[in-house]
Amino acid sequence: MYKKASLSLIFVILLLISYSIFIGTVDFRSYFFPLLQSPTDTPSLCAPSSPLRVYMYDLPRRFNVGMLNRRSPVETPVTALAWPPWPKNSGLKRQHSVEFWMMGSLLYEGDGAEEREAVRVSDPEIADAFFVPFFSSLSFNSHGHNMTDPDTEIDRQLQIDLLKLLRQSKYWQRSGGRDHVIPMTHPNAFRFLREQVNASIQIVVDFGRYPRIMSNLSKDVVAPYVHVVDSFKIDDTPDPFESRTTLLFFRGRTYRKDEGIVRVKLAKILSGYDDVHYERSIATDENIKLSSKGMRSSKFCLNPAGDTPSSCRLFDAIVSHCVPVIISDQIELPFENEIDYSQFSIFFSFKEALEPGYMVNQLRKFPKERWIEMWKRLKDISHHYEFQYPPKKEDAVNMLWRQVKHKLPGVKLAVHRSRRLKVPDWWRRR
Repeated sequence: MYKKASLSLIFVILLLISYSIFIGTVDFRSYFFPLLQSPTDTPSLCAPSSPLRVYMYDLPRRFNVGMLNRRSPVETPVTALAWPPWPKNSGLKRQHSVEFWMMGSLLYEGDGAEEREAVRVSDPEIADAFFVPFFSSLSFNSHGHNMTDPDTEIDRQLQIDLLKLLRQSKYWQRSGGRDHVIPMTHPNAFRFLREQVNASIQIVVDFGRYPRIMSNLSKDVVAPYVHVVDSFKIDDTPDPFESRTTLLFFRGRTYRKDEGIVRVKLAKILSGYDDVHYERSIATDENIKLSSKGMRSSKFCLNPAGDTPSSCRLFDAIVSHCVPVIISDQIELPFENEIDYSQFSIFFSFKEALEPGYMVNQLRKFPKERWIEMWKRLKDISHHYEFQYPPKKEDAVNMLWRQVKHKLPGVKLAVHRSRRLKVPDWWRRR
């Protein structure tokens, strides 16, 4: 009797186990056959729950913050205790200061480490990526802004010295620089030797000046410009649509190169409208304040291409909660794998924008309810475009580091293939 009961119990247990395996609630592979687990069962190199481990080179201050105070003789690498504030009266230099905020985010040692997308590690052997704290954009802006100025020799020498240091690093040699992150947000940044760091992950604002073999979306990260107008902190008007009395606002330079020539044409197309403000101006402190005031009182802010496909004006509009009207056929936008710009922006092609009356008529017919939805969305996402120290959760710097993390699987693939391929570019010869 007991034998029969035992056999029945064993049968029931085996039946339950078989059913659990069939529906997937029990996986005995993980206990008895660990090598048969699927790739998704193993932890990711850069799991979303863990911050990116970044090794930052200790460069002399002349490569970075020394440019903010060129009178200081101190050359030792900067520390968190000695981290300076960004100069208040820096004008348009601020728009290309991504390099400053990324470096600061790695130096910061305060609270909130669990909310940061990247943390600095002192051991390069455990690093996922390597950060090169060279302020290439500030170097261009500081050392002879005119390309024929003799002071540009300082910028060139800094690039030569940096390349020498990197080529001596076994970690640069190990990957050919592919896992190294170098900010280059000014279109002329690193202009003398940029082709020699092509393999690195470059932080750029667009790809307007460079061929695909030098900079492209597959390996590089698109960053927002650092906005130069103050953020609109208290924007709680009961009826924002009616309180913003200007339909379309633009204030800035109208004579630009390349695609930016559209600005001159728009000046003629948009003249004569009472509800359109299109004004030529230069970026002085006073004019920046006037631009901020104009954006905050306008429903739509015009963002045509400049010398390159993008411009700082887009991000000024976002933090002013003014719905961007983007006219740039070749623009690339930051964080676009996470943010849908069509939810708070309007896009016109060059052809559409230059058709007399077309764009203004479309904006005048734009539904109030849809505009308010976009305005609310701008308020929801504007914190993603804030550069600040200390860094905060989901701010621009943390968003950038998350984008870097997304590039690393491709970096690993390229490094591993390069170690075994005898003919590295065989696919190009077919």
